[in-house]
Amino acid sequence: MTTFTDVTIDKKANVYFEGRVTSRKITFADGSYKTLGIMLPGTYEFSTAAREEMDITAGKLRYKLAGGDWETIDGSGVFYVPANSTFSLEVETVTDYCCTYLED
Repeated sequence: MTTFTDVTIDKKANVYFEGRVTSRKITFADGSYKTLGIMLPGTYEFSTAAREEMDITAGKLRYKLAGGDWETIDGSGVFYVPANSTFSLEVETVTDYCCTYLED
């Protein structure tokens, strides 16, 4: 899916790592939501509460799930993060992403 319809967008951005990672929440009519964001080059670690689908739509990065090995996405790709865990990112180029919060 490349576009979303019938959504509400939070005007205020979520800002992390001194502005190097930003996102905005979009909420669908059924109450589900995603965040759309940009990551600048750098190294980051995130914690999750819900299970997440990280859809990288442009850019180059390496990611590592807790207990896993480093994997690379160059251009576009998807990875899944378990609930209540952490993951690390090494972002090499400006990276565009969509994060979907999944229910178990």
